Amino acid sequence: MVIHNNNNGNSNVPEVPLALVSNAYLDELTAGLRARPIPWEGYQRATLITQKELEYIKAVDKKTGEDLSRVVDQEGKVYAELFISLLQKLVRVDTIQSILILVDDLLMDHEERASYFLGLAKGDPTLPYAPLLKCLRSDDEFVPLKASKILTMLLCASPKPNEDAAQELFRWTTAQLQSNNHSVVDLAVQVLESALRQRSLRLIYWNTPQAMDALVRIIKRDSPTPQMQYQVIYCFWILSFDTQIAEELNQKYDIIPTLVEIAKSAIKEKVIRVIISTLRNLVEKAPEANLAAMAAVKLLTFTENLSTRKWTDGEILEDVNYLKAELEENFQTLTTFEVYQAELLSGRLTWSPPHQSDLFWTKNWRELKNDNYALLRVLARLLSTATDTVVLAVAANDIGQYVKRDPASKKFLQEIGVKQKIMELMSHPDQEVRYNSVNASWSLIGGSGHV
Repeated sequence: MVIHNNNNGNSNVPEVPLALVSNAYLDELTAGLRARPIPWEGYQRATLITQKELEYIKAVDKKTGEDLSRVVDQEGKVYAELFISLLQKLVRVDTIQSILILVDDLLMDHEERASYFLGLAKGDPTLPYAPLLKCLRSDDEFVPLKASKILTMLLCASPKPNEDAAQELFRWTTAQLQSNNHSVVDLAVQVLESALRQRSLRLIYWNTPQAMDALVRIIKRDSPTPQMQYQVIYCFWILSFDTQIAEELNQKYDIIPTLVEIAKSAIKEKVIRVIISTLRNLVEKAPEANLAAMAAVKLLTFTENLSTRKWTDGEILEDVNYLKAELEENFQTLTTFEVYQAELLSGRLTWSPPHQSDLFWTKNWRELKNDNYALLRVLARLLSTATDTVVLAVAANDIGQYVKRDPASKKFLQEIGVKQKIMELMSHPDQEVRYNSVNASWSLIGGSGHV
């Protein structure tokens, strides 16, 4: 997929079909089922289908390409109504599988045919989606996968996508993103890549319970391939065109440090490209929500490094230079505390200047008390959960710096377990962690000075 940004933060439509779900696993399942004979005549004799329905099915069964087009282009509306009707009334899994294959064949490379199906809503507002959504709930391996592809094509082709159908599709993709089958995860991500290009569906996805958590988890915990990294971050890029999402994306999911880390180690140029495009959107759409976090991960330094590289795609350099210029201009307006807060909330503490600056702590210690000690609680959590020795050492230092300015907080810190944790860290294997924990303990137990 090709990404284009312009200075207004808009995007050109990626140069792919309106809905692109191409999955080798699904293709393999389809090929196996396509080769299987379906006893349509037997179904007609059993009155599961009518004689007329049998004739229509036989006219397209096993046909593809031009042979299929010659039939369907004459009676597209009839076939759309027939297939959806059969999905509604048939219960045998093998017949449902075959009907879904026929629907997919009909729509493949012919987006205009989606209108045949979408037009069914005039007679029944639940169509064409209800029978396909029922297929999503099937226990069969193939049926939900093929139905998800068809639903995606219909949602992408619709001038006003059905929000209820999108909600159920997004709940389904959220579950599939947690599958142990990497091919199923790949298909679910592809569904999102296509569906989220519909602007009206972005907030619906954003508000789907656990949806973003499942997507973020892929790049944070699952060691994805470069291709999967690209596909997931492509979803972030599309979502970041929505201002509300751009404001909340890093706030809720701490995505900026993750994106920068991936970009620093990425081998594939397209992965870096989609990351830079996403970061650019976050700056353009919601600078106040994102600039401090970008400063905390030293993004400006990274863009300076990127600007010296040679790129196959010249537009990467254009985006890098744009982002670099915006960061240079806007970082000047950030306070030291805003950068400190962003670093703290990211959980990636380093020995940046504020941590050991008496001037910084004298000026800003009260900020850690706001919102019922919200930032102090973050430090407490890092002491308990962090495994990185630098993070532990810096967090212990910050506790000590804070308590020296607010001795009255000792009781509160004891109540939330900080004092106990500091005592434990005094015997940590790492020298820096021990040193800073001992210093913090002096403040907590009433002593003064440093070791």
